[in-house]
Amino acid sequence: MVEGQQLDAQADAAAALQRAAAIMARLRGPGGCPWDREQDFDSIKRYTLEETYEVFDAIERRAWPELKDELGDLLLQVLFYAQMASEAGYFDLRDVAENLSAKLVRRHPHVFGEVEATDSSAVLRNWEQIKVEEKRAKAAAASMLDDVPRTMPATMEAAKLGSKAAKVGFDWPSADGLFEKLVEETAELRVEIKRGDADRVEAEFGDLMFTVMNLARHLKVDAETALRRTNARFRARFAAMELAGGGADGLRAASAEELESLWVRAKVAEGTV
Repeated sequence: MVEGQQLDAQADAAAALQRAAAIMARLRGPGGCPWDREQDFDSIKRYTLEETYEVFDAIERRAWPELKDELGDLLLQVLFYAQMASEAGYFDLRDVAENLSAKLVRRHPHVFGEVEATDSSAVLRNWEQIKVEEKRAKAAAASMLDDVPRTMPATMEAAKLGSKAAKVGFDWPSADGLFEKLVEETAELRVEIKRGDADRVEAEFGDLMFTVMNLARHLKVDAETALRRTNARFRARFAAMELAGGGADGLRAASAEELESLWVRAKVAEGTV
C-alpha cells in the first residue's frame, strides 16, 4: 500500500512538473509574455542567484510554507534555462533530468551497485573518486582549477580552490598554520594601508579573506552559513540597541561609549556575554 502511494505521488509530481514546463514553453512561445521572450541565459543569471539566497533565507528562518514558494521560484530558473536551451537546440528538460538520474545512480554505487559504504565518510570518498574518474573521461583541462566556476560567490570559490589545491598536497597541514598566516596577512595589510596604495590594500585584503576561507575549510565550517548567522545576530543586537537607545535618532545622538554600552547590553540580553 505504501509503495503504491509512493508511485502515485511520483506520478503526480511528474505531471505537475510537465505542466510547469508546458507553461514555461507557452510563456516563451509566440504570443507569450514579452518579458519572458526577451530573456537570455545571461539576463536570467542574477535572478537565479537571488532565488538561491531566498531559499537559504527561508530555511534559516524555518519558514516552511515560504520555502515551498521559494523552491518553486528556484525550479522556475531550471525550467527557464532548459526551455531556452531547447529552443537553441542544445538540450531539453528531459535531457537534464536523465543526466541527473544517471549521475545519481553512478555516484551511489553503494545503493545501486555492489560497493559498500558503512558511513558518510566512506560515501564521500567514493563520491570524490567517481568524480575524478568522470573528469578523466572528459577532455583534459588546462588546469585542475578550471572546473571551479568563476561566477560563484567569492567565499565559495575560495573554499573550492583551496580544496582542489589540497588534493595534490598544496595546503596547510593543519589549522594552526592558517592562524599564523592570518597574522602574517594582517601585518601585510597594515603596511599597505599606511602606504595608501588602494590597489595594494585591496590585494592584501583579498589575501586575508582567502586565508579566512581556507581556515573555515580546515575547521569544516561553511563560511557562507557562518557569516549569515553572524549577520542575523547583528540585526537582532542592533534592533535591541535601537529599542533601548531611543531609535535611530537616539543612536545618532549617543556617544561612542554610550553606543558600546548599548551593544554590550544587547549581547547580555541575548545571553552571549
